[in-house]
Amino acid sequence: MTLIRSQAGIKPSAGANAVSTLLTFGALPIVLAICIVVFQLGNPRFLSSANLLNILQQGVFLMLIAFGQMLVLLAGGFDLSVGSVVALTSIISAQVMVAVSLAFPEAPGFAIGAGFLATILVGLVCGLVNGLGVAVLKVNAFIVTLATASIFRGVTLVISQGLQVSGLPRDFVYGIGSGFFLGLPVSFFFALPALLAIFLLVRQMRFGRYIYAIGSNIRSAMVAGVQINRYLIACYMLCATITAFAGWLLTARVSSGEPLLGGEFPLNSIAAAVIGGCSLRGGEGSPTGVFMGVVFITVLANGMDLLRIGSNYQMIVLGLVLVGAVVLDRYRLTDATKR
Repeated sequence: MTLIRSQAGIKPSAGANAVSTLLTFGALPIVLAICIVVFQLGNPRFLSSANLLNILQQGVFLMLIAFGQMLVLLAGGFDLSVGSVVALTSIISAQVMVAVSLAFPEAPGFAIGAGFLATILVGLVCGLVNGLGVAVLKVNAFIVTLATASIFRGVTLVISQGLQVSGLPRDFVYGIGSGFFLGLPVSFFFALPALLAIFLLVRQMRFGRYIYAIGSNIRSAMVAGVQINRYLIACYMLCATITAFAGWLLTARVSSGEPLLGGEFPLNSIAAAVIGGCSLRGGEGSPTGVFMGVVFITVLANGMDLLRIGSNYQMIVLGLVLVGAVVLDRYRLTDATKR
């Protein structure tokens, strides 16, 4: 880093400060704008109203999961089981809705409600398992959530026998999954209250202050009287529950229970959160940054689809994006240390 001397000592130059700002969160809007220009030049349909609605519909699911991932990252952990929670939710909620529909064919709303209740229960149980492993058993979050990802995926395959669950209520598939209200996807209106609740929880309530404290310095938080285990478990339960909710909405979108659904979400949700300013060390990040990160990931995937870039190459690009996000996270640590 270029340095200049002054009477107060050695300070970073204005150019170095600009580079520091550019390489952190400030770079994201610029990179996003460049991507939009490139994709629009590559395919004029990119900024069409139909494609923008498609981007919104695609981004809703990742937005929910990334907001859940943010809670865990702020507390100093992360959750690799989100993809498996999506698949487990898809199968269990679909099976419940089909069973209730057969028992009460004249009440599709009852079947949808039962499926939603099953979704919440799946999320709470999966989150509780993760939270107990991290908070009570004191096992590293990477190991716990990697193990539970395998367990949840295995349970999903056992329950479903690897088969899709079809025959979902029409109101669920065509109303929630592919319906529109006021010109916007119905799934967006379902997701909006959950996203607003997480935003308020993190930015306006004591819960948010405490998880920032835990992620920043767990010993100091403990000395300050924060009940560490309670808040860690709550973070994992909230993450899994909002992930399960996203899995329920995604099940409506694909119109069947899918045992292999959600495989891309662990990578994409962590990448979106870290790109948006969340630190892998915990204690840093904001809902606004995560929102920007999700927009970037969704625009990138959609633009590559329109440019007919193969899925294998897209996986390479997303992997490179995650590496870049980790490098930026390391840069933020180095920059903060120098200050």
